[in-house]
Amino acid sequence: MIFKYFFSVFLILSANSYAQSSKFELGRSLFFDKLLSGNRNISCATCHHPLTANGDGLSLGFGEGGVGLGITRNFNDKVHGRVPRNAPALFNVGQSFVTKYFFDGRVEFDIEYPGGIKSPADNNLPEGLESLLAAQSIFPLTSGIEMAGDKGENDIADFASTGDHRGVWGVVVGRVKSIEEYVELFVNSFPNQIKTSADIQIHHVGNALADFQKKAFIADDSPFDRYLEGDKSSLSASQISGMNIFYGKGKCSQCHTGKYQTDMKFHSIALPPIGPGKGVGFNLQDDWGRYLVTKKKSDKYKFRTPSLRNVSVTAPYGHNGAYNSLEDILIHHMNPKQSLSRYKKSKAALPELKGANDFTVLSNNNVMNDILLSSNLPEINISKNETSDLLSFLTALTDFRCLDMRKFVPQKVPSGLPIND
Repeated sequence: MIFKYFFSVFLILSANSYAQSSKFELGRSLFFDKLLSGNRNISCATCHHPLTANGDGLSLGFGEGGVGLGITRNFNDKVHGRVPRNAPALFNVGQSFVTKYFFDGRVEFDIEYPGGIKSPADNNLPEGLESLLAAQSIFPLTSGIEMAGDKGENDIADFASTGDHRGVWGVVVGRVKSIEEYVELFVNSFPNQIKTSADIQIHHVGNALADFQKKAFIADDSPFDRYLEGDKSSLSASQISGMNIFYGKGKCSQCHTGKYQTDMKFHSIALPPIGPGKGVGFNLQDDWGRYLVTKKKSDKYKFRTPSLRNVSVTAPYGHNGAYNSLEDILIHHMNPKQSLSRYKKSKAALPELKGANDFTVLSNNNVMNDILLSSNLPEINISKNETSDLLSFLTALTDFRCLDMRKFVPQKVPSGLPIND
């Protein structure tokens, strides 16, 4: 009882410490408010909810038109289809090591572009963005299948259908500035920039969203961190054995390097192609990854190396969530050729969607061969005990604060729209 009391006090004090920042509170409201979506039916939090480890638990989520949260999210006759890539967790998303966003890195630092940021908006990216994360945060708003909706459904969707990012952002800003509570939050959050609703711009929206994500979703206090700081008792014998395999025989650290286990580069690991793809290749259901950004043949099927922080609680895995099991994705890394050839649909967390041909590309031998040849992962033979130890080490990368993030979920948002469905 005493522990429960003090734990409750801790949650209250933690929440209050964040509440002191108007910018954080503004970002949190925007993150959970469906007002930012075309049909007012989906928010950032829908697919990146604190109570579902910042993801949705699905290989490929139901974006616009879906109903519910997390693995219980379903579809109806209004769903626009599956989102072609997995909804990644947002842990440490605002830390300095993140120099590229999205699986293909299409939002990244590049001094040749205005503001030093290259993005799908090219030279139309708004000025005033405070970080790369702020830039990334305003792009899901422009995706028809994620948040905008289909042409003819709403004005945001109409702009999105023609690739008019500025048009989308203009409508979003118009919506938030029409709500008095939001105007007050913006004024308090940016006192030197905003005096009235007329001063609110899309970069303020992005900056606030980034501030919330950066401060709320930190994961840097795991048993592994404490081990590195000198507490040798923080890891079990199995975890230490797994760590040695990770940084040795398993060759995991060749890509998953540094404090957060990522080199921020792009690699092909020959993941099974599932889902609707990105509108290229066989049946227009293939996904060529980094190639879609650079147009370099050598980048085909390459995707950004993810951080492994909290990896034990952020399934499914891969750019398309092809594996719902941490053990399965680990085994795949050790022997991509065998794993790809033996892949079964049941390994994904992919609720059936009528009319969706999610496994079409798997049947094309030419594509499968190209995917396999694109990978340079070596075959590594490890025993069952070594696999178990390696999995044990990966759990040691979990910051246990991520297991209870209720304090970051608001009771309501300024628009008055529901946030829990």
